[in-house]
Amino acid sequence: MSVNAKHLATFVLGAAAGASMYKYLQTEEGEKMLEDLKSKAGNLRDEAEGAVDKVPDYFEQLKTKGTDTLKETFPDAEQMLRDLMDKFTGKKTEPTV
Repeated sequence: MSVNAKHLATFVLGAAAGASMYKYLQTEEGEKMLEDLKSKAGNLRDEAEGAVDKVPDYFEQLKTKGTDTLKETFPDAEQMLRDLMDKFTGKKTEPTV
């Protein structure tokens, strides 16, 4: 693979951006920005961990409410699905209580 002018220009611009970012982060304002970013990242991590803890409860509620709504809206849906499964599998399934 040959190196052409675009590759060289991209490398030089990337190196210049990296060097200027390094210089900026050494200033007081840059250090303040880094601390702010670290703080925000920590808050985001805490929120994500809290959300992960709530997922099983959320899906259990969703399953319960979805089942109840389905039974209210389509009272014969459970039996229809059971009959359909019996037709495809050739086995008789027992109703659940």
